[in-house]
Amino acid sequence: MTETQLQKITKAPQTLRDIVQDRMREAIIAGHFAPGERLVERPLCDQLGVSRTVVRETIRYLEAEGLVEIVPNHGPIVATLNWEQAKQIYDVRLLLEGSAASACTLAQGKGFGRKLTSALRAVEATMDDTEWAQLLHATTRFYELIFLEAGHTVAWEIVQRLNGRISRLRALTIAARDRETSGMSHMRSIHDAILSRDAAAARAAVEEHITDAAKTAQGFLKNVDTERDNG
Repeated sequence: MTETQLQKITKAPQTLRDIVQDRMREAIIAGHFAPGERLVERPLCDQLGVSRTVVRETIRYLEAEGLVEIVPNHGPIVATLNWEQAKQIYDVRLLLEGSAASACTLAQGKGFGRKLTSALRAVEATMDDTEWAQLLHATTRFYELIFLEAGHTVAWEIVQRLNGRISRLRALTIAARDRETSGMSHMRSIHDAILSRDAAAARAAVEEHITDAAKTAQGFLKNVDTERDNG
């Protein structure tokens, strides 16, 4: 009797909860739900065609990501994002992404360059999309490749916990037209430095990218904070 060989599952299929989480996350990031807007269970159940249990689980999950806040006697709302919070996120990114890019220049194995180039092209292909979901997914994949190839798996776990808020900030900076250097140009510089195995240049490219994005986000969020205070 021959031994049966089963094909390994490399990626588990999405559960209903996963799908609802993705849709809610994308709606918040894209601004379909405004910061401070109350998330009412019944309309969400009707729109998504799911039970209250699934919606409640999703809200708890998005609260852990920092995208939702629970206000006493009011319920869940879309979390607001101010400059002080954003600055901390950019500071974390600066440390973790700079270190990962630098390490990746030396750790990269055979075939990595092709995968990173393919990921960069996926970002470029979605840059002009009117909906940003695919662009944000492609951008996340680009950085995931760098972190995992560098062996910085724990750092990537930290980034994943921040990814919802990172994506919200990316959505803000993507929309900005007054950046001195486009995000795509910055990512291309990171890509080129890594594949050239230049650790210093890779770290510098990450620092330039994040510093530029932070400057753009600061201008936008400080205006929002001022409007909220005056309102």
